[in-house]
Amino acid sequence: MTQGTAKKTGKRTQAVIEKRETILAAALETFSLYGIHGTRIEKVAERAGVSKTNLLYYYPSKEALYLAVLQEILDIWLAPLKAFREDLSPLVAIGEYIRLKLEVSRDNPQASRLFCMEMLQGAPVLNAQLSGALKTLVEEKSAIIAGWVASGKLAPVDPHHLIFMIWAATQHYADFASQVEAVTGKNLQDEAFFAGTVDNVQRMIIEGIRPR
Repeated sequence: MTQGTAKKTGKRTQAVIEKRETILAAALETFSLYGIHGTRIEKVAERAGVSKTNLLYYYPSKEALYLAVLQEILDIWLAPLKAFREDLSPLVAIGEYIRLKLEVSRDNPQASRLFCMEMLQGAPVLNAQLSGALKTLVEEKSAIIAGWVASGKLAPVDPHHLIFMIWAATQHYADFASQVEAVTGKNLQDEAFFAGTVDNVQRMIIEGIRPR
């Protein structure tokens, strides 16, 4: 392959990546508003600035596009848990996990809401991933927490319930953003409110698991 051909191939590859990202962003916006059943593929194409034919070249059906969006969301959603570190002290590690989860809620509210919508429907598309990759990851991190509890570094808590509590407390600010803003007049885009949210959620959870 000549240098010129390699450059052209690289440009085409980058163009394909950018086109896919544009379509996925438009699909996320549309699916998070209307769900899979209320979304028309033509509407996604319009938002993405492409033709329906061009969209279907990359994603052959609405279901394939929906799955691609959900898989991307799952990667975002799991990133903080994957970053959960055993080499930190327990309370620092859990505090950092809470902060990262709240950053996900702040930076990806549409993704969080669509994920919630999928869960409320019984996870018809993501069930295999939840009982596979997610379960494996949760078990791995739960074992770390269980080890801390056994060594007296944390109060006696069930690791699964601790993780569920963190998910509920952090994702609330994305999934129920309208309610939060109606009550407080603020949202996580407000730097002071975000900092206060991180501090309060960390303190309430960490004080509950601090060894006595």
